[in-house]
Amino acid sequence: MVVHKEDIHILVERLQEHDQKTVFDFLQYLIDRSEKKPVGWAELDKAEPDNEPLTEEEHRQLNSDAGYVTGEEAKREFGLQVDLP
Repeated sequence: MVVHKEDIHILVERLQEHDQKTVFDFLQYLIDRSEKKPVGWAELDKAEPDNEPLTEEEHRQLNSDAGYVTGEEAKREFGLQVDLP
């Protein structure tokens, strides 16, 4: 399917300003994704480990129950057919 740039411009112009920012971010993501070479598991296995210590914010997030979902809750909510821990 061919999409004309003019049609994209018209759609973006019709959006509210905060939604235009979302579209911009998503388009930037698509461009960045297409320009990067995909990294496979073999490359990740060869990578040096990240030895940088966690920040206070990262520690806080790890120790927080906020947003935690059990495997059973995720299975039920998303209709998954697999067993999750």
